Amino acid sequence: MGKFIDLTGQKFGRLTVLSEAGRDKHGKGMWLCECECGTQKVVNGCALRKGDTRSCGCLSRELLDKRNHKHGMYGAPIHNVWKAMRRRCREINFTSYKDYGGRGITVCEQWDKFENFYADMDDRPEKGTIERIDNNGNYELANCKWATQKEQCRNKRNNRVIKYGGKSQCLSAWAEELGINKNTLRDRLNRYPPQLAFNM
Repeated sequence: MGKFIDLTGQKFGRLTVLSEAGRDKHGKGMWLCECECGTQKVVNGCALRKGDTRSCGCLSRELLDKRNHKHGMYGAPIHNVWKAMRRRCREINFTSYKDYGGRGITVCEQWDKFENFYADMDDRPEKGTIERIDNNGNYELANCKWATQKEQCRNKRNNRVIKYGGKSQCLSAWAEELGINKNTLRDRLNRYPPQLAFNM
């Protein structure tokens, strides 16, 4: 058994030693301490003197919290968009990976840091989703914009895109522009070229 060292009243990090609290199974001195946050905890004397234990655990939690919240946006809608964007491009087991990372879609290096992504894209509009202008392009400022769910649906790869009068857009967009029922227009296009189907 080593020489007894009275630690009562001494402060180690955030912990102030209140009294001796016996010995552990190895014969090491244990001390009742009070943390600056008000929590009391029994700590090994060696761990105190070596600096291995500096708080009741609150310091570690604060450091972790600071790491996760360093930009103050953790859990905000824009931060969730950023996380999901990176996951679908990088995590093989992510539900939609096959349609993104599986096709070679990547997130630009600049946007590896949330702060850069936020500076480029700003706050997400209400119900807005991040859309790649070129559906085969990567996630980068030149190829991304905020879009409504309706716009996103119209930019899907499996949409039927019709070219007419120097403009290319999906069937739904043409139906809306021309004031024709979508199913009616689809039926016409199945039988006639756009120049006839659009002007019947």
